[in-house]
Amino acid sequence: MFAVVTPDTIHLPPGTVVRLPGSWQDYQALNKQLGDRSSPRIKYRDGEILLMAPLPEHGRKVSVIADVVKVLLDHLGREYEAFTPITMELPQESGIEPDYCFYIENWQAIAGKDRINWGVDPSPDLVVEIDITSYTDVNDYLPYRVPEVWLFRKNQLVIYRLQGDVYTVESSSRYFPNINVSEIVTECLKIAYERNTSPQFGNYDGS
Repeated sequence: MFAVVTPDTIHLPPGTVVRLPGSWQDYQALNKQLGDRSSPRIKYRDGEILLMAPLPEHGRKVSVIADVVKVLLDHLGREYEAFTPITMELPQESGIEPDYCFYIENWQAIAGKDRINWGVDPSPDLVVEIDITSYTDVNDYLPYRVPEVWLFRKNQLVIYRLQGDVYTVESSSRYFPNINVSEIVTECLKIAYERNTSPQFGNYDGS
């Protein structure tokens, strides 16, 4: 089955990534055409539009990792807001749809809001991305100054933290500094593939 992108039809087979030259106005038109569809995903950067149709394993992995974050935040007694799907946009500059995002330190700033005004309201504190098709680039989040990005690629969780104007790879999360989140994510995904995606870490004790 072939990818089809026209003014009337957008259809991508699962796992397909399409890169198109385009303006911010082209991106907005495609976004409007897609409406509330969850697939394909769309992003805009530097005069380029990218479309990606996720594979089933994409959804499974992001669900498990998001559950890990929620359980750890609950374990620490942290309040938070979580969103998926969500579109982050800076007009004429960037448009991106993270797989999952969390407001942890800034949850009160967006609590109860139906819309987030990017560039005025704070960006998410933590973004989770699953990259199976080389669609994701951590630098897409630089314009938004997202403090931390978790990127799961090649069966490994990589933690990026914003240091000045660049993202650096770190061994721990600023939100869970004494917890080996990479190990927990690996174990939970292993369980999900061997059994199912029901949370298997409800009794996590922090060790």
